[in-house]
Amino acid sequence: MRNGSLPNLIWGLVGLLFASGARAEESPRQHAERLETTSAVTLNYLLALPKNYESNEKWPLLLFLHGSGERGDDLDKVKIHGPPKLIAAGQELPMIVVSPQCPSGQRWQSVTLLALLDDVAKRYKVDPDRVYVTGLSMGGFGTWGLAADAPDRFAAIAPICGGGEVYWAKQIAHLPIWAFHGAKDRAVPVERSEQMIEAVRKAGGEPQLTIYPEAGHDAWTETYENDDFYAWLLRQKRTE
Repeated sequence: MRNGSLPNLIWGLVGLLFASGARAEESPRQHAERLETTSAVTLNYLLALPKNYESNEKWPLLLFLHGSGERGDDLDKVKIHGPPKLIAAGQELPMIVVSPQCPSGQRWQSVTLLALLDDVAKRYKVDPDRVYVTGLSMGGFGTWGLAADAPDRFAAIAPICGGGEVYWAKQIAHLPIWAFHGAKDRAVPVERSEQMIEAVRKAGGEPQLTIYPEAGHDAWTETYENDDFYAWLLRQKRTE
Protein backbone atom coordinates (compact mmCIF):
# COMPACT_ATOMS: atom_id res chain seq x y z
CA MET A 1 0.00 0.00 0.00
CA ARG A 2 1.35 3.40 -0.91
CA ASN A 3 1.88 5.94 1.92
CA GLY A 4 -0.73 8.32 0.57
CA SER A 5 -3.41 5.67 0.42
CA LEU A 6 -3.75 5.06 4.18
CA PRO A 7 -4.96 8.56 5.16
CA ASN A 8 -7.37 8.52 2.27
CA LEU A 9 -8.72 5.14 3.41
CA ILE A 10 -9.21 6.35 7.02
CA TRP A 11 -11.02 9.48 5.97
CA GLY A 12 -13.18 7.41 3.66
CA LEU A 13 -14.22 5.16 6.52
CA VAL A 14 -14.99 8.15 8.73
CA GLY A 15 -17.14 9.63 6.01
CA LEU A 16 -18.99 6.40 5.61
CA LEU A 17 -19.79 6.26 9.35
CA PHE A 18 -21.11 9.83 9.35
CA ALA A 19 -23.19 9.11 6.28
CA SER A 20 -24.69 6.03 7.92
CA GLY A 21 -25.51 8.06 11.01
CA ALA A 22 -27.19 10.68 8.91
CA ARG A 23 -29.35 8.09 7.18
CA ALA A 24 -30.37 6.59 10.54
CA GLU A 25 -31.25 10.05 11.84
CA GLU A 26 -33.33 10.76 8.77
CA SER A 27 -35.31 7.45 8.88
CA PRO A 28 -38.82 7.58 10.42
CA ARG A 29 -38.99 6.60 14.07
CA GLN A 30 -41.25 3.83 15.36
CA HIS A 31 -44.57 5.16 16.57
CA ALA A 32 -48.09 4.01 17.33
CA GLU A 33 -50.93 4.07 14.81
CA ARG A 34 -54.58 3.00 14.88
CA LEU A 35 -56.65 1.20 12.27
CA GLU A 36 -60.34 2.03 12.44
CA THR A 37 -62.81 0.35 10.11
CA THR A 38 -66.53 -0.13 9.94
CA SER A 39 -67.99 -3.32 8.51
CA ALA A 40 -71.62 -3.93 7.63
CA VAL A 41 -73.00 -7.40 8.27
CA THR A 42 -75.68 -8.52 5.82
CA LEU A 43 -77.50 -11.81 6.28
CA ASN A 44 -80.93 -12.92 5.18
CA TYR A 45 -82.85 -15.07 7.62
CA LEU A 46 -86.23 -16.50 8.51
CA LEU A 47 -87.75 -15.51 11.83
CA ALA A 48 -90.59 -17.43 13.45
CA LEU A 49 -92.23 -16.15 16.62
CA PRO A 50 -94.07 -18.57 18.89
CA LYS A 51 -97.82 -18.61 19.28
CA ASN A 52 -98.98 -16.09 21.88
CA TYR A 53 -95.65 -14.31 21.60
CA GLU A 54 -96.97 -11.20 23.35
CA SER A 55 -98.11 -13.16 26.40
CA ASN A 56 -94.57 -13.77 27.73
CA GLU A 57 -91.87 -11.31 28.71
CA LYS A 58 -89.13 -13.47 27.18
CA TRP A 59 -88.77 -16.61 25.09
CA PRO A 60 -86.13 -19.24 24.35
CA LEU A 61 -84.40 -18.84 21.01
CA LEU A 62 -83.28 -21.59 18.63
CA LEU A 63 -80.69 -20.75 15.99
CA PHE A 64 -80.82 -23.21 13.08
CA LEU A 65 -77.91 -23.56 10.65
CA HIS A 66 -78.67 -25.28 7.36
CA GLY A 67 -76.34 -27.39 5.22
CA SER A 68 -74.26 -26.48 2.17
CA GLY A 69 -77.03 -27.28 -0.30
CA GLU A 70 -79.25 -24.49 0.97
CA ARG A 71 -76.78 -21.64 0.51
CA GLY A 72 -77.67 -18.72 -1.73
CA ASP A 73 -80.15 -15.86 -1.75
CA ASP A 74 -83.46 -17.75 -1.88
CA LEU A 75 -84.89 -18.12 1.61
CA ASP A 76 -87.31 -20.81 0.43
CA LYS A 77 -84.32 -23.15 0.27
CA VAL A 78 -83.87 -22.76 4.03
CA LYS A 79 -87.32 -24.34 4.48
CA ILE A 80 -86.23 -27.64 2.90
CA HIS A 81 -85.02 -29.18 6.17
CA GLY A 82 -85.19 -28.80 9.91
CA PRO A 83 -87.31 -26.48 12.05
CA PRO A 84 -88.08 -24.06 9.17
CA LYS A 85 -89.58 -26.99 7.23
CA LEU A 86 -91.77 -27.93 10.19
CA ILE A 87 -92.87 -24.34 10.78
CA ALA A 88 -93.70 -23.88 7.08
CA ALA A 89 -95.90 -26.98 7.37
CA GLY A 90 -97.81 -25.43 10.25
CA GLN A 91 -96.09 -26.88 13.31
CA GLU A 92 -95.86 -24.64 16.35
CA LEU A 93 -92.61 -24.50 18.35
CA PRO A 94 -92.61 -22.80 21.77
CA MET A 95 -89.57 -20.67 21.02
CA ILE A 96 -88.26 -18.00 18.70
CA VAL A 97 -86.66 -19.72 15.71
CA VAL A 98 -83.99 -17.90 13.70
CA SER A 99 -82.87 -19.56 10.47
CA PRO A 100 -80.24 -17.57 8.54
CA GLN A 101 -79.11 -18.35 5.00
CA CYS A 102 -75.41 -18.65 4.29
CA PRO A 103 -74.37 -16.87 1.06
CA SER A 104 -73.26 -18.95 -1.91
CA GLY A 105 -69.67 -20.17 -1.76
CA GLN A 106 -69.28 -19.32 1.93
CA ARG A 107 -69.40 -21.21 5.20
CA TRP A 108 -70.85 -20.22 8.53
CA GLN A 109 -68.88 -17.43 10.17
CA SER A 110 -69.21 -17.05 13.93
CA VAL A 111 -68.73 -13.28 13.86
CA THR A 112 -71.72 -12.92 11.52
CA LEU A 113 -73.93 -15.29 13.49
CA LEU A 114 -73.14 -13.55 16.77
CA ALA A 115 -73.99 -10.20 15.19
CA LEU A 116 -77.31 -11.69 14.08
CA LEU A 117 -78.07 -12.96 17.58
CA ASP A 118 -77.20 -9.58 19.07
CA ASP A 119 -79.56 -7.83 16.69
CA VAL A 120 -82.42 -10.27 17.26
CA ALA A 121 -81.95 -10.00 21.03
CA LYS A 122 -82.32 -6.21 20.81
CA ARG A 123 -85.47 -6.38 18.71
CA TYR A 124 -87.32 -9.32 20.20
CA LYS A 125 -88.12 -10.78 23.61
CA VAL A 126 -85.23 -13.24 23.88
CA ASP A 127 -84.29 -15.02 27.08
CA PRO A 128 -80.47 -14.69 27.07
CA ASP A 129 -80.13 -17.75 29.28
CA ARG A 130 -82.03 -20.01 26.89
CA VAL A 131 -80.35 -19.60 23.51
CA TYR A 132 -79.79 -22.87 21.64
CA VAL A 133 -77.90 -23.73 18.46
CA THR A 134 -78.46 -26.64 16.11
CA GLY A 135 -77.47 -27.37 12.55
CA LEU A 136 -77.03 -30.12 10.00
CA SER A 137 -73.98 -31.10 7.94
CA MET A 138 -72.23 -27.79 7.19
CA GLY A 139 -74.52 -26.39 9.88
CA GLY A 140 -73.39 -29.15 12.24
CA PHE A 141 -69.80 -28.01 11.77
CA GLY A 142 -71.00 -24.44 12.22
CA THR A 143 -72.71 -25.38 15.48
CA TRP A 144 -69.53 -26.85 16.96
CA GLY A 145 -67.50 -23.86 15.77
CA LEU A 146 -69.92 -21.23 17.05
CA ALA A 147 -70.02 -22.86 20.47
CA ALA A 148 -66.22 -22.91 20.59
CA ASP A 149 -66.02 -19.23 19.62
CA ALA A 150 -68.65 -18.12 22.16
CA PRO A 151 -68.86 -20.91 24.75
CA ASP A 152 -70.58 -18.78 27.37
CA ARG A 153 -73.30 -17.52 25.05
CA PHE A 154 -75.43 -20.65 24.77
CA ALA A 155 -77.56 -22.89 26.95
CA ALA A 156 -77.13 -25.99 24.76
CA ILE A 157 -76.02 -27.14 21.31
CA ALA A 158 -77.23 -29.95 19.05
CA PRO A 159 -74.94 -30.57 16.06
CA ILE A 160 -76.15 -33.08 13.47
CA CYS A 161 -73.75 -35.01 11.18
CA GLY A 162 -71.02 -32.46 11.78
CA GLY A 163 -67.64 -32.29 13.42
CA GLY A 164 -64.99 -29.93 14.70
CA GLU A 165 -61.57 -29.64 16.27
CA VAL A 166 -61.02 -31.80 19.33
CA TYR A 167 -59.00 -29.05 21.04
CA TRP A 168 -62.25 -27.09 21.36
CA ALA A 169 -63.42 -29.62 23.96
CA LYS A 170 -62.09 -27.77 27.01
CA GLN A 171 -63.93 -24.62 25.98
CA ILE A 172 -67.31 -26.29 25.58
CA ALA A 173 -67.20 -29.11 28.15
CA HIS A 174 -69.62 -27.23 30.42
CA LEU A 175 -72.31 -27.08 27.74
CA PRO A 176 -75.20 -29.53 27.43
CA ILE A 177 -74.50 -31.22 24.08
CA TRP A 178 -76.61 -33.70 22.16
CA ALA A 179 -75.09 -34.74 18.85
CA PHE A 180 -76.66 -36.92 16.15
CA HIS A 181 -75.18 -38.91 13.27
CA GLY A 182 -76.03 -41.67 10.83
CA ALA A 183 -73.89 -44.80 11.10
CA LYS A 184 -73.83 -45.15 7.30
CA ASP A 185 -73.00 -41.51 6.56
CA ARG A 186 -70.62 -41.36 3.59
CA ALA A 187 -70.53 -37.58 3.33
CA VAL A 188 -69.39 -36.91 6.90
CA PRO A 189 -68.12 -40.07 8.64
CA VAL A 190 -69.72 -40.83 11.98
CA GLU A 191 -66.23 -40.72 13.49
CA ARG A 192 -66.34 -36.92 13.24
CA SER A 193 -69.09 -36.78 15.86
CA GLU A 194 -67.59 -39.61 17.90
CA GLN A 195 -64.24 -37.83 18.14
CA MET A 196 -65.82 -34.61 19.37
CA ILE A 197 -68.01 -36.38 21.92
CA GLU A 198 -65.06 -38.38 23.25
CA ALA A 199 -62.92 -35.24 23.53
CA VAL A 200 -65.64 -33.41 25.47
CA ARG A 201 -66.01 -36.37 27.83
CA LYS A 202 -62.28 -36.42 28.46
CA ALA A 203 -62.50 -32.70 29.22
CA GLY A 204 -65.06 -33.38 31.93
CA GLY A 205 -68.28 -32.86 30.01
CA GLU A 206 -71.33 -35.11 29.79
CA PRO A 207 -72.39 -34.93 26.14
CA GLN A 208 -74.85 -37.26 24.46
CA LEU A 209 -74.49 -38.89 21.05
CA THR A 210 -77.32 -40.60 19.18
CA ILE A 211 -76.25 -42.75 16.22
CA TYR A 212 -78.95 -43.97 13.87
CA PRO A 213 -77.81 -47.46 12.76
CA GLU A 214 -79.46 -47.40 9.34
CA ALA A 215 -79.20 -43.69 8.53
CA GLY A 216 -76.86 -42.21 5.98
CA HIS A 217 -76.14 -38.50 5.79
CA ASP A 218 -79.73 -37.61 6.65
CA ALA A 219 -79.64 -37.84 10.41
CA TRP A 220 -81.72 -34.69 10.73
CA THR A 221 -85.20 -35.70 9.63
CA GLU A 222 -85.70 -38.13 12.50
CA THR A 223 -84.07 -35.73 14.95
CA TYR A 224 -86.11 -32.66 14.12
CA GLU A 225 -89.37 -34.62 14.03
CA ASN A 226 -88.77 -35.96 17.54
CA ASP A 227 -90.67 -34.06 20.24
CA ASP A 228 -88.17 -35.30 22.83
CA PHE A 229 -85.47 -33.27 21.08
CA TYR A 230 -87.29 -29.97 21.69
CA ALA A 231 -88.25 -30.99 25.21
CA TRP A 232 -84.57 -31.61 25.96
CA LEU A 233 -83.59 -28.21 24.57
CA LEU A 234 -86.20 -26.41 26.63
CA ARG A 235 -84.92 -28.01 29.84
CA GLN A 236 -81.50 -26.45 29.32
CA LYS A 237 -80.58 -23.09 30.79
CA ARG A 238 -77.31 -21.23 30.74
CA THR A 239 -75.50 -21.24 34.05
CA GLU A 240 -73.05 -18.61 35.29
